Amino acid sequence: MLKYRMITGPILIVVLLALVLLDDHLDQWELHGFWQTLFIGKEHPPRGLILFGLGLCIAPIAAAELCTIYRANKIRANTLLTGFAAMLGLVLSYSIPMGTQAIDAIAIVSTGLIVVFVISLLMFSRHQNIEGIVAAAGAVVFAMVYLGLMCGFLLALRREHSAWWIVGVICITKSCDTGAYFTGRAFGRHKMIPWLSPGKTWEGLAGGVITAVLIGIGLAAASSWWLETNDHVPLWLGALCGVIFALTGQCGDLIMSLLKRGAGLKDSSQILPGLGGVLDVLDSPLMVAPVAYWVLELALTGSPLVPAAAP
Repeated sequence: MLKYRMITGPILIVVLLALVLLDDHLDQWELHGFWQTLFIGKEHPPRGLILFGLGLCIAPIAAAELCTIYRANKIRANTLLTGFAAMLGLVLSYSIPMGTQAIDAIAIVSTGLIVVFVISLLMFSRHQNIEGIVAAAGAVVFAMVYLGLMCGFLLALRREHSAWWIVGVICITKSCDTGAYFTGRAFGRHKMIPWLSPGKTWEGLAGGVITAVLIGIGLAAASSWWLETNDHVPLWLGALCGVIFALTGQCGDLIMSLLKRGAGLKDSSQILPGLGGVLDVLDSPLMVAPVAYWVLELALTGSPLVPAAAP
């Protein structure tokens, strides 16, 4: 297991870094002719375009894994509809124009949720079978929120900041998993939640949090010479992010364990050797994404909820 993790993990890291490099480089591209027309007169491609495309590729795979969990829990599931819902959540998160009033943005997302719920009710009742229809429709809406809207918080960060911020959030979060794994194997004695995740220990959690704090401080220090001024992160905030992202990420991991245990599954799939499925990799970053958005926005820019001035 560890051997495959040591192979699959670095490959995923290299792919992510390559895509982030490309995404960051797109910020410098100037659009002309057809491309400027395609992007409605913009001088540069929308920020986060590559990461958005990556999300659209991953969402259907994660949705299929989620459907496996649904079915194991005796919940009716439609893979295509669940994948559509996940992708729609991501599209809504990314496509709402900058400057849209808060009430309008809320209305757009809410409308998307309602549309998905109504379509789900119609889809699952089309054969005049009403058994489990509410749970089935609710499961599709859950996929839209969990896989689409929660991931969309990372794209929201990307709209105003460097793509390397996304790398930082993911690295801090996953470093806790790595630190907890090795610390737990070496020093783990006291089980944290044995009925839910037998391998997790309090010693491992402590080691994971310490690792995340160190990574957070290191990345914050690197931001001062690697990124532009408006993307600099103070050392204290790097340390704070280490603690918050580590604990939140572990909550995300436990939530996925709860879903899988209820379904009698160890992993969401076997698509990633040594790591399990896409959901087994995304469980902690998905939970951290909204927390990261609010922590970083509130700490660096103040409250983003300041009402616009009356015309």
